[in-house]
Parts: sequence; structure tokens; C-alpha cells
Amino acid sequence: MADHLTKEGTHKVEYSAITVTPLTPGMGGVVSGVDLTQPLSNLEVEELHRALEDRLVIFFRDQPIDHTAHKRFANYFGGIHIAPSTKPWQQPGHPEITVMHADGDSTFVAGEDWHSDMSCDAEPPLGSVLYLHTVPPVGGDTAFSNMYAAYDALSDRMKAHLDGLTAVHDAVVGFGGITPEGMKLPRSTHPVIRTHPATGRRAIYVNKGYTTYIEGLPRAESDALLGYLFDHVKHPLFQCRFSWAQHSIAFWDNRCTQHSATWDYFPQVRSGFRVQILGDVPV
Repeated sequence: MADHLTKEGTHKVEYSAITVTPLTPGMGGVVSGVDLTQPLSNLEVEELHRALEDRLVIFFRDQPIDHTAHKRFANYFGGIHIAPSTKPWQQPGHPEITVMHADGDSTFVAGEDWHSDMSCDAEPPLGSVLYLHTVPPVGGDTAFSNMYAAYDALSDRMKAHLDGLTAVHDAVVGFGGITPEGMKLPRSTHPVIRTHPATGRRAIYVNKGYTTYIEGLPRAESDALLGYLFDHVKHPLFQCRFSWAQHSIAFWDNRCTQHSATWDYFPQVRSGFRVQILGDVPV
């Protein structure tokens, strides 16, 4: 496994308008040389597209964006996805923006389990752009995992077994009990292994945050297989980890990554906003 993973991300992508510093060999890159508080040039947008495709998740420091700049940045990559499950946390006057906040009164934080955002939706978001304006003195990192690498590391027999299987993703797993009573939550079926529409690469697309069972299998077999995959995707060799600072931004591709929030800063405040980008039906 390790020999394979060291080959991930070793090719060099050339940039002229931005600088991308890899976070690990397999994924993650810190972008500098761009000001997200201002409109971007066509070249900057093109290179950010390439950086996301190459690094799967990209990070920015010292970018004190407002809601307008946040939405403008997301729109460079597609329309904005408004997830029905997040309606209770929408920023007033800005339904496209979800408030992400935790403090000493919080009883939970979103996203502690490994997950791909809103995989419960029929057309899950392409990506998510998270901006934090307030961070704890220490802690609160976000870990990301490379689902291309996780798929590639499977045995050929396991790949063949998973090919063609579909799984149910249910928002009740992530939002049940914390949304208003009677609120309808989405439930969708997606391939266990999806093909990225831009790269053509295959990626694992089941996650502990939303996936409930694999269709066509007895529940015991489904639970065993999902349990194996849930453990497999969080292997440290697939991961990168981002330590937040005030006015940092993370932009990740939900089609080929999973992530997990680390709630190790209670009762400190960690607060910001998230915008999601329209995706398509996983195939």
C-alpha cells in the first residue's frame, strides 16, 4: 500500500498566476499569490481548477472574505448548491450560505464522522468552500482522505466485487434528531464506486456520515462490507490534515475526498461559513 501511495501526486503541475505548495504527496495544497476578496482573472480561475483537480483539496490563508466574495468564488466552479438538510443553519438573507459554528454551549459539531458532504442528495455538491473567521487557540483541524488512493489500494478481487453495487445514502444518519420535527430529509442511491466526471478516475463513494446499506445484499453482508470500507478510507496514508487560522479557507472536491472535523477545542469558539457548489448525479 505504501509503495503505491508515494506515487500519488508526484507529477508536477505548472502554474504562472498562483503558487501551490503540496501538503502531502497524495493530496492537499496551500495556494498563495491570489486575493479572494477581489474578482479573479480568467487565468487564476483556470489554474485554481487545475490545482483542485491535482490536489483534491486546496487551502488559502489570510483571506478575509465577505458573503459576496464567498459566493463569487464558488460560482467560478459552478452554480451554488443549496442542500435542503441544512436549511435550519442558513445565514439570514443568504440561503446559499451555511453557518458552521461551535462554542461552549454546543452539544455536537457537524461532520465528526468521515463523510462526503450531502451524499444523501440526488445530485450531491461538486465541492465545498469553508471559510473560518474565528478559530480556537489550538485544535479544530480538519482531516481529508483521498478516495482515489483508497480505491486504488483495494485488491483486484475487492474492486470486482464492488463494481456495479449501489448504496443508500440517508440524511437521517447525519441530521436525524437535530432538524425540526417533520422536516423532510433527502435519501438517495449512488454507486459504491463512482467515476469522477473530470478525471475519469474511480473513487470510493460510501461514507459513515450518510451511507446506510448496500442494495441487493443481506443486511449482515452489507454491514460487514461497509464497515470494512469505512475503516479502509480513513487509513493515515490516504490523508492530509489542515490546521486552521483566522481567515483561512478550505475548498475540497466531494467527488473524490472525504473529510472529518476534529472537535478537540471545547469550549472554545470555532465559527465560519460554508458554500457548496452544484454537482451532478454520481455514476
